[in-house]
Amino acid sequence: MESINLEDLTSGYKDRMRRLALLDPLVELERKRLTDGGGKLIDMRGIGMLTLLFFFERRLTRKYKTGVIHLTKFLQEITRDTYKIERPAMERIARTMITTFRPSTGKKRQFTFFNWETKQEGKIEYSILKDNDFDAKTQTQYYALDEDGLELLFATKEFYSEFQISINQLLLKQQIKKGEFHGALRQIREMELDVDTLRENMEKMKLEILRSIVSEETFERYKKLLADTYLRFEREDEEFKALNQFIKETRDTLYTKDIKQKEQTSYQLIIKIAKELESVHYEHARLLELTAELQRTALATAQESLYYTGIQSFNFDQDIVSMILSKPLPPGKMKGIIHPFLRVEENRMWSPLSVFAEQNIVEERPEREAETFAEISEDNEEATYRKWIAVKYAELMKKFIYSYENNQANTLKQWMDLLEKTDPEILKMRYFYSFWLMMHQYSPLTYSELEEHDGQTILKNALHQIGSKQIIIEETAEILDYDPKYSIQNMKITLEEHINELS
Repeated sequence: MESINLEDLTSGYKDRMRRLALLDPLVELERKRLTDGGGKLIDMRGIGMLTLLFFFERRLTRKYKTGVIHLTKFLQEITRDTYKIERPAMERIARTMITTFRPSTGKKRQFTFFNWETKQEGKIEYSILKDNDFDAKTQTQYYALDEDGLELLFATKEFYSEFQISINQLLLKQQIKKGEFHGALRQIREMELDVDTLRENMEKMKLEILRSIVSEETFERYKKLLADTYLRFEREDEEFKALNQFIKETRDTLYTKDIKQKEQTSYQLIIKIAKELESVHYEHARLLELTAELQRTALATAQESLYYTGIQSFNFDQDIVSMILSKPLPPGKMKGIIHPFLRVEENRMWSPLSVFAEQNIVEERPEREAETFAEISEDNEEATYRKWIAVKYAELMKKFIYSYENNQANTLKQWMDLLEKTDPEILKMRYFYSFWLMMHQYSPLTYSELEEHDGQTILKNALHQIGSKQIIIEETAEILDYDPKYSIQNMKITLEEHINELS
Protein backbone atom coordinates (compact mmCIF):
# COMPACT_ATOMS: atom_id res chain seq x y z
CA MET A 1 0.00 0.00 0.00
CA GLU A 2 2.97 2.31 -0.50
CA SER A 3 1.25 4.15 -3.37
CA ILE A 4 -1.65 5.34 -1.16
CA ASN A 5 -1.16 8.14 1.36
CA LEU A 6 -3.41 7.07 4.26
CA GLU A 7 -3.39 10.53 5.80
CA ASP A 8 -4.68 12.10 2.59
CA LEU A 9 -7.27 9.35 2.21
CA THR A 10 -8.81 9.92 5.68
CA SER A 11 -8.36 13.71 5.59
CA GLY A 12 -11.66 15.47 6.30
CA TYR A 13 -13.33 12.22 7.44
CA LYS A 14 -15.44 14.05 10.04
CA ASP A 15 -16.86 16.44 7.42
CA ARG A 16 -17.87 13.52 5.22
CA MET A 17 -19.59 11.77 8.13
CA ARG A 18 -21.34 15.02 8.96
CA ARG A 19 -23.01 14.99 5.56
CA LEU A 20 -24.20 11.45 6.24
CA ALA A 21 -25.48 12.55 9.65
CA LEU A 22 -27.75 15.11 8.02
CA LEU A 23 -29.61 12.25 6.31
CA ASP A 24 -30.15 10.39 9.60
CA PRO A 25 -33.57 12.03 10.36
CA LEU A 26 -34.92 10.81 7.02
CA VAL A 27 -33.67 7.28 7.77
CA GLU A 28 -35.38 7.48 11.15
CA LEU A 29 -38.65 8.51 9.52
CA GLU A 30 -38.41 5.57 7.10
CA ARG A 31 -38.53 3.17 10.08
CA LYS A 32 -41.93 4.51 11.19
CA ARG A 33 -44.62 2.18 9.83
CA LEU A 34 -47.83 4.22 9.54
CA THR A 35 -50.86 3.47 7.33
CA ASP A 36 -53.67 5.67 6.05
CA GLY A 37 -57.42 5.14 6.40
CA GLY A 38 -57.41 2.54 3.61
CA GLY A 39 -54.55 0.49 5.07
CA LYS A 40 -51.98 1.84 2.60
CA LEU A 41 -48.45 2.27 3.93
CA ILE A 42 -47.44 5.95 4.14
CA ASP A 43 -44.10 7.06 2.72
CA MET A 44 -42.84 8.81 5.85
CA ARG A 45 -39.37 9.47 4.45
CA GLY A 46 -40.88 11.15 1.38
CA ILE A 47 -43.20 13.26 3.54
CA GLY A 48 -40.14 14.24 5.59
CA MET A 49 -38.43 15.54 2.45
CA LEU A 50 -41.63 17.37 1.44
CA THR A 51 -41.66 18.99 4.89
CA LEU A 52 -38.14 20.35 4.41
CA LEU A 53 -39.02 21.62 0.94
CA PHE A 54 -42.13 23.32 2.39
CA PHE A 55 -40.10 25.18 5.01
CA PHE A 56 -37.57 26.13 2.33
CA GLU A 57 -40.32 27.52 0.08
CA ARG A 58 -41.79 29.50 2.99
CA ARG A 59 -38.37 30.99 3.61
CA LEU A 60 -37.97 31.96 -0.04
CA THR A 61 -41.34 33.74 0.02
CA ARG A 62 -40.38 35.52 3.27
CA LYS A 63 -43.16 33.84 5.27
CA TYR A 64 -41.20 33.26 8.43
CA LYS A 65 -44.11 32.31 10.71
CA THR A 66 -44.65 28.65 9.89
CA GLY A 67 -46.24 26.30 12.42
CA VAL A 68 -47.92 22.92 12.68
CA ILE A 69 -51.18 24.27 11.24
CA HIS A 70 -49.49 25.50 8.06
CA LEU A 71 -47.58 22.24 7.63
CA THR A 72 -50.74 20.14 8.20
CA LYS A 73 -52.66 22.09 5.55
CA PHE A 74 -49.78 21.68 3.06
CA LEU A 75 -49.41 17.92 3.65
CA GLN A 76 -53.18 17.36 3.30
CA GLU A 77 -53.20 19.21 0.00
CA ILE A 78 -50.20 17.43 -1.53
CA THR A 79 -51.27 13.91 -0.39
CA ARG A 80 -54.97 14.31 -1.20
CA ASP A 81 -54.87 12.08 -4.30
CA THR A 82 -52.46 9.55 -2.78
CA TYR A 83 -53.53 8.80 0.79
CA LYS A 84 -56.79 8.81 2.78
CA ILE A 85 -55.77 10.73 5.89
CA GLU A 86 -58.16 12.74 8.05
CA ARG A 87 -57.08 16.12 9.42
CA PRO A 88 -56.40 14.96 13.03
CA ALA A 89 -54.19 12.11 11.76
CA MET A 90 -52.39 14.48 9.39
CA GLU A 91 -51.77 16.92 12.24
CA ARG A 92 -50.15 14.10 14.23
CA ILE A 93 -47.93 13.30 11.24
CA ALA A 94 -46.96 16.99 10.97
CA ARG A 95 -45.97 17.08 14.65
CA THR A 96 -43.97 13.88 14.14
CA MET A 97 -42.06 15.56 11.32
CA ILE A 98 -41.21 18.61 13.43
CA THR A 99 -40.12 16.61 16.49
CA THR A 100 -37.95 14.39 14.27
CA PHE A 101 -36.12 17.35 12.75
CA ARG A 102 -36.13 19.31 16.03
CA PRO A 103 -36.26 17.17 19.18
CA SER A 104 -38.80 18.30 21.79
CA THR A 105 -36.00 18.61 24.36
CA GLY A 106 -34.74 21.66 22.50
CA LYS A 107 -31.28 20.16 22.13
CA LYS A 108 -29.58 19.56 18.81
CA ARG A 109 -29.59 16.13 17.24
CA GLN A 110 -26.48 14.00 17.82
CA PHE A 111 -24.68 11.51 15.61
CA THR A 112 -21.87 9.29 16.92
CA PHE A 113 -19.27 7.57 14.77
CA PHE A 114 -15.69 6.29 14.79
CA ASN A 115 -13.30 8.86 13.33
CA TRP A 116 -10.72 7.01 11.23
CA GLU A 117 -8.68 10.18 10.88
CA THR A 118 -8.09 10.57 14.64
CA LYS A 119 -8.73 6.89 15.55
CA GLN A 120 -11.20 8.05 18.25
CA GLU A 121 -14.95 8.09 18.83
CA GLY A 122 -16.52 11.21 17.41
CA LYS A 123 -19.76 13.08 17.96
CA ILE A 124 -21.55 15.47 15.62
CA GLU A 125 -24.31 17.86 16.66
CA TYR A 126 -26.60 19.39 14.06
CA SER A 127 -29.93 21.18 13.81
CA ILE A 128 -32.36 20.80 10.90
CA LEU A 129 -35.22 22.99 12.23
CA LYS A 130 -35.03 25.77 14.77
CA ASP A 131 -37.51 27.83 16.81
CA ASN A 132 -38.29 31.02 14.96
CA ASP A 133 -41.00 32.80 16.90
CA PHE A 134 -43.75 32.24 19.46
CA ASP A 135 -47.26 33.71 19.58
CA ALA A 136 -48.23 34.02 23.24
CA LYS A 137 -51.88 34.83 22.47
CA THR A 138 -52.54 31.68 20.45
CA GLN A 139 -49.81 29.60 22.12
CA THR A 140 -48.39 28.81 18.67
CA GLN A 141 -44.75 27.91 18.07
CA TYR A 142 -43.22 28.80 14.71
CA TYR A 143 -40.25 27.05 13.09
CA ALA A 144 -37.75 27.70 10.31
CA LEU A 145 -34.96 25.85 8.54
CA ASP A 146 -31.63 25.97 10.35
CA GLU A 147 -28.30 26.13 8.50
CA ASP A 148 -27.93 22.33 8.66
CA GLY A 149 -31.39 21.96 7.13
CA LEU A 150 -30.38 24.20 4.24
CA GLU A 151 -27.18 22.17 3.78
CA LEU A 152 -29.23 18.95 3.68
CA LEU A 153 -31.47 20.34 0.93
CA PHE A 154 -28.50 21.58 -1.07
CA ALA A 155 -26.86 18.15 -0.70
CA THR A 156 -29.92 16.55 -2.35
CA LYS A 157 -29.89 18.99 -5.28
CA GLU A 158 -27.89 17.93 -8.30
CA PHE A 159 -24.99 20.08 -9.47
CA TYR A 160 -24.65 19.37 -13.18
CA SER A 161 -21.42 17.61 -14.01
CA GLU A 162 -20.56 20.13 -16.72
CA PHE A 163 -20.20 22.85 -14.03
CA GLN A 164 -18.08 20.68 -11.76
CA ILE A 165 -14.80 22.08 -13.11
CA SER A 166 -15.88 25.65 -12.34
CA ILE A 167 -16.80 24.58 -8.79
CA ASN A 168 -13.46 22.83 -8.37
CA GLN A 169 -11.62 25.94 -9.58
CA LEU A 170 -13.30 28.05 -6.91
CA LEU A 171 -12.54 25.50 -4.19
CA LEU A 172 -8.93 25.18 -5.35
CA LYS A 173 -8.36 28.93 -5.09
CA GLN A 174 -9.83 29.03 -1.59
CA GLN A 175 -7.66 26.10 -0.44
CA ILE A 176 -4.48 27.73 -1.75
CA LYS A 177 -5.40 31.02 -0.02
CA LYS A 178 -5.80 29.12 3.26
CA GLY A 179 -2.53 27.27 2.74
CA GLU A 180 -4.25 23.84 2.50
CA PHE A 181 -1.84 22.59 -0.15
CA HIS A 182 -2.54 18.87 0.41
CA GLY A 183 -6.25 19.48 -0.11
CA ALA A 184 -5.51 21.64 -3.18
CA LEU A 185 -3.44 18.85 -4.71
CA ARG A 186 -6.30 16.43 -4.18
CA GLN A 187 -8.72 18.95 -5.67
CA ILE A 188 -6.61 19.12 -8.85
CA ARG A 189 -6.69 15.35 -9.18
CA GLU A 190 -10.49 15.36 -8.83
CA MET A 191 -10.52 18.04 -11.53
CA GLU A 192 -8.47 15.74 -13.75
CA LEU A 193 -11.14 13.04 -13.40
CA ASP A 194 -13.82 15.58 -14.33
CA VAL A 195 -11.90 16.55 -17.48
CA ASP A 196 -11.60 12.88 -18.49
CA THR A 197 -15.35 12.42 -17.96
CA LEU A 198 -16.12 15.49 -20.07
CA ARG A 199 -13.88 14.23 -22.87
CA GLU A 200 -15.75 10.90 -22.92
CA ASN A 201 -19.05 12.78 -23.01
CA MET A 202 -17.85 14.90 -25.93
CA GLU A 203 -16.89 11.77 -27.88
CA LYS A 204 -20.35 10.33 -27.22
CA MET A 205 -21.90 13.61 -28.30
CA LYS A 206 -20.03 13.42 -31.62
CA LEU A 207 -21.61 10.02 -32.34
CA GLU A 208 -25.04 11.27 -31.22
CA ILE A 209 -24.82 14.27 -33.54
CA LEU A 210 -24.07 12.07 -36.55
CA ARG A 211 -26.72 9.52 -35.57
CA SER A 212 -29.53 11.45 -33.92
CA ILE A 213 -30.02 14.56 -36.05
CA VAL A 214 -33.16 13.74 -38.04
CA SER A 215 -34.89 17.11 -38.02
CA GLU A 216 -34.12 20.82 -38.11
CA GLU A 217 -35.23 21.17 -34.47
CA THR A 218 -32.73 18.52 -33.31
CA PHE A 219 -29.99 20.18 -35.35
CA GLU A 220 -30.68 23.58 -33.75
CA ARG A 221 -30.69 22.00 -30.26
CA TYR A 222 -27.28 20.39 -30.76
CA LYS A 223 -25.97 23.59 -32.34
CA LYS A 224 -27.01 25.63 -29.30
CA LEU A 225 -25.64 22.96 -26.94
CA LEU A 226 -22.22 23.07 -28.61
CA ALA A 227 -22.19 26.87 -28.61
CA ASP A 228 -22.99 26.98 -24.87
CA THR A 229 -20.38 24.30 -24.17
CA TYR A 230 -17.73 26.23 -26.08
CA LEU A 231 -18.48 29.44 -24.15
CA ARG A 232 -18.30 27.58 -20.83
CA PHE A 233 -14.97 25.98 -21.77
CA GLU A 234 -13.66 29.41 -22.75
CA ARG A 235 -14.57 30.83 -19.32
CA GLU A 236 -12.99 27.84 -17.60
CA ASP A 237 -9.86 28.27 -19.72
CA GLU A 238 -9.58 31.90 -18.61
CA GLU A 239 -10.00 30.78 -14.98
CA PHE A 240 -7.23 28.20 -15.46
CA LYS A 241 -4.91 30.97 -16.66
CA ALA A 242 -5.82 33.11 -13.64
CA LEU A 243 -5.19 30.15 -11.31
CA ASN A 244 -1.79 29.52 -12.87
CA GLN A 245 -0.87 33.17 -12.29
CA PHE A 246 -2.17 33.03 -8.71
CA ILE A 247 -0.12 29.89 -7.98
CA LYS A 248 2.95 31.50 -9.51
CA GLU A 249 2.54 34.52 -7.21
CA THR A 250 2.07 32.23 -4.18
CA ARG A 251 5.20 30.28 -5.12
CA ASP A 252 7.22 33.50 -5.44
CA THR A 253 5.96 34.67 -2.06
CA LEU A 254 7.04 31.42 -0.41
CA TYR A 255 10.44 31.59 -2.11
CA THR A 256 11.20 35.10 -0.83
CA LYS A 257 10.55 34.14 2.82
CA ASP A 258 13.15 32.72 5.15
CA ILE A 259 13.30 29.08 4.16
CA LYS A 260 12.44 27.06 7.25
CA GLN A 261 11.36 23.44 7.29
CA LYS A 262 7.65 24.29 7.00
CA GLU A 263 8.20 26.69 4.12
CA GLN A 264 10.32 24.11 2.30
CA THR A 265 7.49 21.58 2.43
CA SER A 266 4.96 24.17 1.29
CA TYR A 267 7.26 25.31 -1.51
CA GLN A 268 7.64 21.75 -2.80
CA LEU A 269 3.87 21.25 -2.67
CA ILE A 270 3.13 24.49 -4.54
CA ILE A 271 5.58 23.46 -7.28
CA LYS A 272 3.80 20.11 -7.57
CA ILE A 273 0.42 21.87 -7.63
CA ALA A 274 1.60 24.17 -10.43
CA LYS A 275 2.87 21.23 -12.48
CA GLU A 276 -0.29 19.12 -12.13
CA LEU A 277 -2.59 22.10 -12.72
CA GLU A 278 -0.71 22.86 -15.94
CA SER A 279 -1.29 19.26 -17.07
CA VAL A 280 -5.01 19.50 -16.33
CA HIS A 281 -5.14 22.85 -18.12
CA TYR A 282 -3.57 21.26 -21.21
CA GLU A 283 -6.16 18.45 -21.25
CA HIS A 284 -8.94 21.01 -20.77
CA ALA A 285 -7.62 23.04 -23.71
CA ARG A 286 -7.96 19.92 -25.85
CA LEU A 287 -11.66 19.86 -24.88
CA LEU A 288 -11.95 23.40 -26.24
CA GLU A 289 -10.38 22.28 -29.53
CA LEU A 290 -12.65 19.21 -29.68
CA THR A 291 -15.76 21.36 -29.24
CA ALA A 292 -14.63 23.73 -31.99
CA GLU A 293 -13.99 20.74 -34.26
CA LEU A 294 -17.47 19.38 -33.57
CA GLN A 295 -18.93 22.74 -34.51
CA ARG A 296 -16.95 22.80 -37.78
CA THR A 297 -17.14 19.19 -38.97
CA ALA A 298 -19.75 17.08 -37.16
CA LEU A 299 -22.49 19.71 -37.34
CA ALA A 300 -21.73 20.46 -40.98
CA THR A 301 -21.82 16.75 -41.84
CA ALA A 302 -25.09 16.28 -39.97
CA GLN A 303 -26.61 19.28 -41.75
CA GLU A 304 -25.63 17.88 -45.16
CA SER A 305 -27.08 14.51 -44.18
CA LEU A 306 -30.28 16.22 -43.08
CA TYR A 307 -30.43 18.10 -46.41
CA TYR A 308 -30.04 14.99 -48.56
CA THR A 309 -32.48 13.06 -46.36
CA GLY A 310 -35.02 15.82 -47.02
CA ILE A 311 -34.39 15.63 -50.77
CA GLN A 312 -34.88 11.85 -50.83
CA SER A 313 -38.07 11.98 -48.77
CA PHE A 314 -39.57 14.92 -50.71
CA ASN A 315 -42.42 13.97 -53.03
CA PHE A 316 -43.57 16.83 -55.25
CA ASP A 317 -46.97 15.36 -56.09
CA GLN A 318 -47.77 14.50 -52.48
CA ASP A 319 -46.19 17.46 -50.67
CA ILE A 320 -46.99 20.26 -53.12
CA VAL A 321 -49.59 19.31 -55.75
CA SER A 322 -51.94 17.51 -53.36
CA MET A 323 -51.76 20.43 -50.90
CA ILE A 324 -52.64 22.94 -53.60
CA LEU A 325 -55.51 20.87 -55.03
CA SER A 326 -57.01 19.53 -51.79
CA LYS A 327 -57.10 22.74 -49.73
CA PRO A 328 -58.61 26.07 -50.85
CA LEU A 329 -55.67 28.17 -49.67
CA PRO A 330 -55.77 32.00 -49.64
CA PRO A 331 -53.69 33.78 -52.30
CA GLY A 332 -50.99 34.81 -49.80
CA LYS A 333 -50.27 31.25 -48.65
CA MET A 334 -50.59 29.88 -52.18
CA LYS A 335 -47.93 32.35 -53.34
CA GLY A 336 -45.63 31.21 -50.51
CA ILE A 337 -45.99 27.54 -51.53
CA ILE A 338 -45.43 28.12 -55.26
CA HIS A 339 -42.73 30.80 -54.99
CA PRO A 340 -39.72 28.46 -54.45
CA PHE A 341 -40.56 26.63 -57.67
CA LEU A 342 -40.80 29.68 -59.89
CA ARG A 343 -37.90 30.88 -62.04
CA VAL A 344 -35.91 33.89 -60.99
CA GLU A 345 -37.09 36.98 -62.83
CA GLU A 346 -34.79 37.97 -65.68
CA ASN A 347 -34.82 41.34 -67.44
CA ARG A 348 -32.79 42.04 -70.57
CA MET A 349 -31.38 45.52 -70.17
CA TRP A 350 -28.90 47.55 -72.17
CA SER A 351 -26.81 50.21 -70.49
CA PRO A 352 -25.61 53.29 -72.43
CA LEU A 353 -22.29 52.92 -70.58
CA SER A 354 -21.55 49.83 -72.65
CA VAL A 355 -20.69 52.23 -75.51
CA PHE A 356 -17.55 53.19 -73.59
CA ALA A 357 -16.59 49.60 -72.78
CA GLU A 358 -13.42 48.08 -74.21
CA GLN A 359 -13.88 47.02 -77.84
CA ASN A 360 -12.51 43.92 -79.52
CA ILE A 361 -10.23 45.00 -82.40
CA VAL A 362 -10.27 42.53 -85.30
CA GLU A 363 -7.93 42.90 -88.25
CA GLU A 364 -9.81 43.26 -91.52
CA ARG A 365 -8.69 40.96 -94.33
CA PRO A 366 -9.81 40.57 -97.93
CA GLU A 367 -12.70 38.18 -98.44
CA ARG A 368 -10.69 35.93 -100.78
CA GLU A 369 -8.05 35.41 -98.09
CA ALA A 370 -10.74 34.18 -95.68
CA GLU A 371 -11.83 31.62 -98.26
CA THR A 372 -8.47 29.88 -98.06
CA PHE A 373 -9.26 28.28 -94.68
CA ALA A 374 -9.65 24.53 -94.86
CA GLU A 375 -13.18 23.17 -94.56
CA ILE A 376 -14.00 20.73 -91.79
CA SER A 377 -14.33 17.24 -93.22
CA GLU A 378 -16.71 14.60 -91.90
CA ASP A 379 -15.35 12.63 -88.97
CA ASN A 380 -14.59 9.12 -90.18
CA GLU A 381 -15.07 7.72 -86.71
CA GLU A 382 -18.53 9.27 -86.41
CA ALA A 383 -19.53 7.95 -89.84
CA THR A 384 -18.44 4.45 -88.81
CA TYR A 385 -20.56 4.66 -85.65
CA ARG A 386 -23.61 5.83 -87.60
CA LYS A 387 -23.35 2.85 -89.91
CA TRP A 388 -22.94 0.47 -86.97
CA ILE A 389 -25.92 1.88 -85.02
CA ALA A 390 -28.10 1.80 -88.15
CA VAL A 391 -27.40 -1.92 -88.48
CA LYS A 392 -28.26 -2.51 -84.79
CA TYR A 393 -31.52 -0.56 -85.12
CA ALA A 394 -32.46 -2.65 -88.14
CA GLU A 395 -31.81 -5.86 -86.19
CA LEU A 396 -33.99 -4.64 -83.32
CA MET A 397 -36.85 -3.78 -85.67
CA LYS A 398 -36.60 -7.15 -87.42
CA LYS A 399 -36.76 -9.06 -84.13
CA PHE A 400 -39.68 -7.01 -82.85
CA ILE A 401 -41.72 -7.42 -86.08
CA TYR A 402 -41.22 -11.17 -85.87
CA SER A 403 -42.55 -11.24 -82.29
CA TYR A 404 -45.36 -8.84 -83.13
CA GLU A 405 -46.61 -10.83 -86.12
CA ASN A 406 -46.55 -14.02 -84.04
CA ASN A 407 -48.76 -12.33 -81.38
CA GLN A 408 -45.97 -12.55 -78.79
CA ALA A 409 -45.64 -8.81 -78.10
CA ASN A 410 -47.65 -5.69 -78.78
CA THR A 411 -46.12 -3.65 -75.93
CA LEU A 412 -42.51 -2.91 -75.08
CA LYS A 413 -42.90 -4.70 -71.74
CA GLN A 414 -44.14 -7.93 -73.36
CA TRP A 415 -41.22 -7.88 -75.79
CA MET A 416 -38.67 -7.16 -73.03
CA ASP A 417 -40.11 -10.07 -71.01
CA LEU A 418 -39.56 -12.26 -74.08
CA LEU A 419 -36.00 -10.94 -74.61
CA GLU A 420 -35.18 -11.55 -70.95
CA LYS A 421 -35.65 -15.27 -71.64
CA THR A 422 -34.27 -15.50 -75.17
CA ASP A 423 -31.63 -12.74 -75.48
CA PRO A 424 -31.04 -11.01 -72.07
CA GLU A 425 -27.76 -9.39 -73.13
CA ILE A 426 -29.55 -7.05 -75.51
CA LEU A 427 -31.39 -5.46 -72.55
CA LYS A 428 -28.02 -4.28 -71.21
CA MET A 429 -27.24 -2.31 -74.37
CA ARG A 430 -27.75 1.41 -74.36
CA TYR A 431 -28.75 1.53 -78.03
CA PHE A 432 -31.79 -0.63 -77.22
CA TYR A 433 -33.30 2.17 -75.11
CA SER A 434 -32.09 4.94 -77.46
CA PHE A 435 -33.87 3.22 -80.35
CA TRP A 436 -37.26 3.14 -78.68
CA LEU A 437 -36.95 6.68 -77.39
CA MET A 438 -36.20 7.88 -80.93
CA MET A 439 -39.03 5.83 -82.38
CA HIS A 440 -41.48 7.27 -79.85
CA GLN A 441 -40.26 10.81 -80.52
CA TYR A 442 -40.96 10.60 -84.28
CA SER A 443 -44.06 8.36 -84.10
CA PRO A 444 -46.05 7.70 -86.24
CA LEU A 445 -43.44 6.62 -88.81
CA THR A 446 -43.52 5.16 -92.31
CA TYR A 447 -40.66 4.18 -94.61
CA SER A 448 -42.00 6.24 -97.55
CA GLU A 449 -42.15 9.50 -95.55
CA LEU A 450 -38.63 8.89 -94.29
CA GLU A 451 -37.25 8.58 -97.81
CA GLU A 452 -38.80 11.90 -98.81
CA HIS A 453 -37.09 13.81 -95.95
CA ASP A 454 -33.73 12.17 -95.33
CA GLY A 455 -32.61 9.09 -97.08
CA GLN A 456 -29.43 8.77 -95.05
CA THR A 457 -31.02 8.68 -91.58
CA ILE A 458 -29.93 5.94 -89.16
CA LEU A 459 -33.55 4.76 -88.96
CA LYS A 460 -33.72 4.04 -92.71
CA ASN A 461 -32.73 0.38 -92.51
CA ALA A 462 -34.98 -0.17 -89.47
CA LEU A 463 -38.07 1.34 -91.09
CA HIS A 464 -37.36 -0.54 -94.29
CA GLN A 465 -38.49 -3.63 -92.34
CA ILE A 466 -42.10 -2.37 -92.04
CA GLY A 467 -42.53 -1.82 -95.79
CA SER A 468 -45.71 0.07 -96.57
CA LYS A 469 -47.04 -0.15 -93.03
CA GLN A 470 -47.10 2.54 -90.38
CA ILE A 471 -45.71 2.10 -86.82
CA ILE A 472 -47.45 3.96 -83.98
CA ILE A 473 -45.88 4.13 -80.50
CA GLU A 474 -47.78 5.43 -77.45
CA GLU A 475 -46.20 5.64 -73.97
CA THR A 476 -47.90 4.42 -70.77
CA ALA A 477 -47.31 5.38 -67.11
CA GLU A 478 -45.50 2.16 -66.18
CA ILE A 479 -41.71 2.35 -65.68
CA LEU A 480 -39.66 -0.65 -66.83
CA ASP A 481 -36.44 -1.55 -64.98
CA TYR A 482 -34.80 -4.60 -66.51
CA ASP A 483 -31.25 -3.37 -65.96
CA PRO A 484 -29.80 -1.39 -63.02
CA LYS A 485 -28.33 1.24 -65.36
CA TYR A 486 -31.37 1.92 -67.55
CA SER A 487 -35.10 2.48 -67.18
CA ILE A 488 -37.78 3.33 -69.75
CA GLN A 489 -41.51 3.87 -69.87
CA ASN A 490 -43.66 1.09 -71.20
CA MET A 491 -44.96 1.67 -74.75
CA LYS A 492 -47.92 0.36 -76.73
CA ILE A 493 -46.72 -0.47 -80.27
CA THR A 494 -49.03 -0.83 -83.26
CA LEU A 495 -48.26 -1.81 -86.86
CA GLU A 496 -51.04 -0.99 -89.31
CA GLU A 497 -51.54 -0.40 -93.00
CA HIS A 498 -50.71 3.14 -94.05
CA ILE A 499 -53.11 5.01 -96.33
CA ASN A 500 -51.77 8.04 -98.18
CA GLU A 501 -54.21 10.96 -98.00
CA LEU A 502 -54.10 12.98 -101.21
CA SER A 503 -54.86 16.60 -100.83
